[in-house]
Amino acid sequence: MHRRSLIALAGLSVVSALQAQTVAAARRLLDATPPAQRGDLLQPFTDAARSDWHYTPRRRDGIAWKAMSTAQRDATTALLRTALNEGGLDKVRALMALEIALRQMETFGLSRDPENYAVAIYGEPGGEAWGWRIEGHHLSLHFSLSGDRYVATLPQFFGANPATVPRGLSGGTPAAGFRLLGSEEDLARQWLASLTPAQRTRAVFSTRPFGDLVSGNASHAKALDAVGLPWADMDAGQQAQVLKLIGAFADHLQPELAQARLARVRAALDTVRIGWAGSPKAREPHHFRIQGASFLIEFDNSGGNHIHSVWRDFDGDFGRDVLAEHYRKASGSGHRHGPK
Repeated sequence: MHRRSLIALAGLSVVSALQAQTVAAARRLLDATPPAQRGDLLQPFTDAARSDWHYTPRRRDGIAWKAMSTAQRDATTALLRTALNEGGLDKVRALMALEIALRQMETFGLSRDPENYAVAIYGEPGGEAWGWRIEGHHLSLHFSLSGDRYVATLPQFFGANPATVPRGLSGGTPAAGFRLLGSEEDLARQWLASLTPAQRTRAVFSTRPFGDLVSGNASHAKALDAVGLPWADMDAGQQAQVLKLIGAFADHLQPELAQARLARVRAALDTVRIGWAGSPKAREPHHFRIQGASFLIEFDNSGGNHIHSVWRDFDGDFGRDVLAEHYRKASGSGHRHGPK
């Protein structure tokens, strides 16, 4: 097992005792699901199935919130709570509510559905390797487990449209001025404002953003061009700002899971670079990315009021690195489960 796998296990092994309720919550959801729906809820634990993800409106694996009974919704919320803190749950709820805002803002808005978010379970809860996800428009959160232990919480996608809720909307939308990803954007701008002119020249690598995330929804994330300002070329205060910014992208998780993810970042801080593209002014098109030897964070607001953000792990997405032995065993036994 290579070094990053060991880091992941060391960081997440402490979660076992605290997160043992995850298996119970997943089984509770299964028990609450009628036989006719179980084929939708239960999906194979294969790399092909798990890595087929997207952040646009489309058909999704699993059972949508709108198709769930009260018992299923309660069980789903209990499952979410094993990975998300209360602020994270509120963030997911607010993201769904933004669909109501889009109903009013768009000429085709009736197609927007705040209950079209699906939960799927991959594999057998409590087994050697299994996982679950919740996904819908602008949301894709993936969790991988071995037994009752979380081994991966990536990939992660959060989007926001509108990025800032305008005035004049009604019907239960978040309040005017609400910004789902406001902390992430504000912290990045504070870092940018702290740079000296020489540092800014290196940090801003393009005068225009890219129209969307450069990494897209790739099944296997790959490192992007090494652009922006290297970690070693920032002072201690700026480095602290970058760590705070990275932490904002994990603050929806239960503390133990957030700490385990950030441990992977801290293990190779000397490889981190952060760069900016587009306008430095608020509500104008911009993009920033943070990249290290093992991970990539992208934040894109190419339209000025429509954000896409993602966190990928080059080896650890879907728990691939930690669960590699499981994949090898499955492949050797004739099952087609392993990464491709």
